[in-house]
Amino acid sequence: MPSTYLDSAVFRDIFTTSAMRAVWSDENRVQKYLDFEKALAIAQARLKIIPQEACDEIVKHCDAKDYDMAKLKEATERIGYPVLPVVQQLVKLCKDKLGEWSHWGATTQDITDTATVLQIRESLDIVEKEINGICDALAALARKYRDTPMAGRSNLQQAVPITFGYKMATILAGFERHKQRLGELRKRVEVGEFGGAAGTLSSLGKEGLKCQVELMKELNLAQPAISWHTVRDCIAEVGCFLGLVTGSCGKVAFDVKLLMQTEVEEVFEPFHAGRGSSSTMPQKRNPISSVYITAQTAMVKQLTAALLEAMIEDHERATGPWEIEWIALPEIFMLSAGALAQTRFVLEGLQVNEKKMSENLGITKGLIMSEAVMMGLGDKMGRNFAHDHVYDICREVVKTGRPLIDLLAEDKEIAKHIDRAGLEKLVDPANYLGVAGEMIDRVLAMRGKN
Repeated sequence: MPSTYLDSAVFRDIFTTSAMRAVWSDENRVQKYLDFEKALAIAQARLKIIPQEACDEIVKHCDAKDYDMAKLKEATERIGYPVLPVVQQLVKLCKDKLGEWSHWGATTQDITDTATVLQIRESLDIVEKEINGICDALAALARKYRDTPMAGRSNLQQAVPITFGYKMATILAGFERHKQRLGELRKRVEVGEFGGAAGTLSSLGKEGLKCQVELMKELNLAQPAISWHTVRDCIAEVGCFLGLVTGSCGKVAFDVKLLMQTEVEEVFEPFHAGRGSSSTMPQKRNPISSVYITAQTAMVKQLTAALLEAMIEDHERATGPWEIEWIALPEIFMLSAGALAQTRFVLEGLQVNEKKMSENLGITKGLIMSEAVMMGLGDKMGRNFAHDHVYDICREVVKTGRPLIDLLAEDKEIAKHIDRAGLEKLVDPANYLGVAGEMIDRVLAMRGKN
């Protein structure tokens, strides 16, 4: 009976995805063990280390569908590791004891680590697809709302105007960097392991490296310069990368939650009947995906810390830290897939309320434009004087509730330098967007170059 949120019949497609769950399933893991055994037999037959007849027989029986999972469970609990029980069944499936040539010169960790790398490769394909989808959605929003003014916020207070396109482009730039990181780390991570008992391939003598080369060719993995049984930086790097990626997803979720507040209402998650409703308050439209993303992101960070802990391994074969990866890595990938899918869903269907953005720019009676006014008067009155003078007027706006433009226009000191028409240009948010548009264009132009 499923008991966790990742395999729950109710929650599993909220917190993760079926595609990622399949990658880290027992069946796929066992298949990856068998992919290794098949590739090893082919490589060793090619080098005449094992008989071709044995290779042919081993290759026939490397389909996980032919394996008894109940027996694998029982044997793994007895032995303590999952690879030997698979090899035992492989040997029995092969005729004339030809299966005894399987696993020649390999050790349990070679198969386990290489299988994990194969799973990571499949998983990163899924991650890459989701990141690309998120980038496409962010680019579409940045392009569509390039010139749509809204309040920029600092310390949860209105700061100066920006555009919604600018807000989306800043996040897009981060995800484009994730694409770069992914390309870089795949070269380091998609490297197989084949070292034998202590990593030196001693059981194969002088044929060890030749066999390693042919094995990695069969698996389409890079050959390691040296065995990495207890040097786990590349596995930890994957976790750290996913921590960064889901951190960006969390940023999206946090902003969406804040912008969905009743007092703000500038964006909303995609809507369908009943989504986000309350059991007691009929008016509610709660954020849903963003809430899940927040939870998923928090858990990925915690599990990534466990992967960093697993780097501290003893000597040439570790006593415990390795098993931390067995627990943490699948969950990191599954939660990351869920966070990415939820983020993509939110961004592809995001509802943007331009009218409310415009209204919110005016709720401070023009105070959001005080920096623009100060800078506009600075060259005429002196920057420090202009700052202090506008500051005093802003306090009067807060006290009286009157619009900033009226108090500015009535001020005799300011009237010496600029008329109301000029002041109205200074307090127009559309005139104080800096180079937001050009920055958006630069980010959009960079796409495809990563």
